[in-house]
Amino acid sequence: MSVAVTVTVTVTVTVAVTVAVADPVPVPVAGAVSALIPPPAYNQPMTDTRPESTIVIDGVTLHLARPVVEIPPWIGQREVLLQLLAAWTCFSDTDVPLNPRLLGKPGVGKTTLGCAAGEELGLEIYIVQATTDTRPEDLLVTPVLAPGGGIRYMASPLVTAMIRGGVCILDEGNRMSEKSWASLAPLLDHRRTVDSIAAGITIPAAPGFRFVTTMNDDASTYELPEYIHSRLMPQIVIDFPDEDEERAILRAQVGGVEDEVLDYVLGFLQASHLADLRYSVRDGLNIARYAMKLLHRHEAADAAAAVDTALRLALGDDAEPFFIGS
Repeated sequence: MSVAVTVTVTVTVTVAVTVAVADPVPVPVAGAVSALIPPPAYNQPMTDTRPESTIVIDGVTLHLARPVVEIPPWIGQREVLLQLLAAWTCFSDTDVPLNPRLLGKPGVGKTTLGCAAGEELGLEIYIVQATTDTRPEDLLVTPVLAPGGGIRYMASPLVTAMIRGGVCILDEGNRMSEKSWASLAPLLDHRRTVDSIAAGITIPAAPGFRFVTTMNDDASTYELPEYIHSRLMPQIVIDFPDEDEERAILRAQVGGVEDEVLDYVLGFLQASHLADLRYSVRDGLNIARYAMKLLHRHEAADAAAAVDTALRLALGDDAEPFFIGS
């Protein structure tokens, strides 16, 4: 299969703002000549307009998505990070990376783990949020009306990751229907391609492309068909962090949190884990943040009152067993 690829780069500069654009760097595109695509310009002021990247495949111009910029740190649980990195390793010129699935309760850090693995490899990171309404064209290429008339083909974050050799995290993949998964079947085996019906092209993945999907361990999901399930290996299970790891996560992500608030929130999390409840460190982060906001506004007498209020508003009637002193 031969794929003709050319690239155009358009730079738009807003009035009274100077944008410095890095020189284009070669990015390998599988089955084609190297494409000149500028690297993403991170940490630009909000008034800047970063360069838009396009790529031409078999005469069709695709407008590429932008990578994720804000990536939270991965703290603790080094073992699961190493498991994911091992799945993405290629041990020979003919080997291809595996496409693992990350399984765990909501809020345990599955998406953050995928981001951390991509960051450790120095790859751009793209995230696709799967829902029950996700269509194949949402995953691949979507035609939209161009500002000047005609059709513009927008590459999804997944397709952009394929072209640029980045990481795609398909979030909550088991909420997606079989029809949408079927469009990814050739990508998840030795072919490493997708076929866009909307654009009428076949898109190959660059050698650096890595894929992972996250799946919540709950009942509100689809059963994966076997031909997809067998392509999503290995399964990496993520559990709740231990108390020291949760403390480090809370302290890192809630800047300026008071020690007393931190202790109360950790007590809530540990009690909920012992009771096998669904509450995760994500809930702890939100409760700690809200408690600190109450204290900052002088709307709570002390840390205990602030955390109790945050628990009541976050959990409703389920909060009572966790109230301070109860």
